[in-house]
Parts: sequence; C-alpha cells; structure tokens
Amino acid sequence: MNKTLKFIFLAPVIIYALVLILFPILYILVLSFQTSDNYGGIIYAFTVYNYIRIFDPVYLKVFFSSAIIGLIVTFACLLIAYPFSIFVSEKKPHIQKLLITMVLIPFLTNSLIRTYGWIVLLRKEGIINSILTNLSLIDNPLSFMYNNLGIFIGLTYTLLPFMILPIYNSVSKIDKKVIEAAQDLGASPLNIFFKIIIPETYSGIFNGCLMTFIPAIGMFFIVDLLGGGKMMLIGNLIKNQFLVSRNWPFGSALAIFLIVVTLVLVKVYKKLGGKMDDLGGF
Repeated sequence: MNKTLKFIFLAPVIIYALVLILFPILYILVLSFQTSDNYGGIIYAFTVYNYIRIFDPVYLKVFFSSAIIGLIVTFACLLIAYPFSIFVSEKKPHIQKLLITMVLIPFLTNSLIRTYGWIVLLRKEGIINSILTNLSLIDNPLSFMYNNLGIFIGLTYTLLPFMILPIYNSVSKIDKKVIEAAQDLGASPLNIFFKIIIPETYSGIFNGCLMTFIPAIGMFFIVDLLGGGKMMLIGNLIKNQFLVSRNWPFGSALAIFLIVVTLVLVKVYKKLGGKMDDLGGF
C-alpha cells in the first residue's frame, strides 16, 4: 500500500520529467546527428558534421561574445547579491522572509512582459529620459537601448534573483557562533569576511554564478528587444537556426553543446569538493 501511494504521488512528477524534459532532450540529441536539406527539411542520415561546424571561427566568435556578456552580467549580479544576502541574513526571521518574498515577486510576471516594461523605462521617450530632461540634467535623451547597455540592464535585472537565492541560502547557514568567536579573538571584519564568510559560501556563489551565467547567454528575447538584435549570443544563434535558417539539426547540435558545457562545469565543481545543496529556499 505504501509503495502504491508513493507511486501515485510520484507519477505526475515522473510523467512531467519524461514528457517535457527527457524525451525532448533525447529528440534534440538524435536530431543533432542528422542533416538539413535546402528547404528546411530533415535528412535522416547519421553525421557528426554539425558538431564539427560548431568550431568554425564565425561561431567561435559568437561563443566568445556570449562568454564576455555572461561573465559581466554574472559579476554584476554577484556584486549586488552578496552584500544584499548578508544584509538580509542579519535581520529577524520574519523580515528575512519578507525581503526574500519581495525578490521573488517579479517571478509572478512573465519575464517577456517585464522586459517590455524596461522598454517603457529606457527608450528615448521613456520615463527615465523624461525625468532627466525635466530636471535639466541632460539636454538630449540618452541611449539606454539598442546597445550593449540595454542588454546588460535587462539581463542583470532578470537574473539577479537567481544569484540572490543560492547565496542567501548559504549565508543563512553560517553558524553565527563561529563569527562571534572570531570577534572575541580579535579578528577584524575583513578577516572574518575573507576567512569565514567567503569559504562558507563557496557553494552558494558557484551555484548562483552557474544559474546566472548559463541563462545569460541563452535569453535571446532580451538581446532582441533591448539590444535591437545588434549582438549575437548563443541563444540568438540557436533561435535563428530553428526559426530563420530552418536548420534544426545544427540548432540541435548547438543546444546539446550548451548542455554539455553546463554539465562539465558542474562536474568540475563537484570534483573540487563543491556541494549542490544551496540552490535557494528560505
């Protein structure tokens, strides 16, 4: 009876994982070893050409640009999320829950809709430029959009919660008695920060960086809407292969390549002794 109940409760999760996660990935994996004809059709003939093509200098340049943008956004999110997480962890439990809930509130709205909200704020006739002009701080509207700045703002805003949650979760687990003991022994705030707090939050930092970096190079709609499509990231390249070039096999190979890179990063981290238990929560 217990086994039957467990199966009944787990069945929806298993079906969800199979139908919406495992089967699509397997389909993309199989598709990545096929080829495409001139009309966007799929020729079912085994080939590894799609994976060889990934290392073409044209696409390597896209990977490099994606990595730079991803690292900049990840670093910016880390600089904001770390002090915020420490600040929240020092508050009373009910205040902590309130502040973290405020971080989660944006998830109630679709990220695409939130991006359109940023367009209203950032465009030349938008709210920010109007305020700055009315205050006589600027003579001409500033270009916040259709450039790298717009991409940076959109990605940082969208992905900041993914950095805050794992870091906050790891910071909140630090034993306050250890910090008090270090203070009693005369340790300076800098020594406490670098020798106690940072080492105790390595896993949260890595998980936050991973959860920020990978989506940063894949959120093509932010690049298109706030960057004007002037920069090509991996996400845009994959989208174009599926929707514009109609080369599904090559698009699938790019997607599988991105998944493999992610798994390699996680594997390397775990080999170095990292833990994957700080993915968020409060």
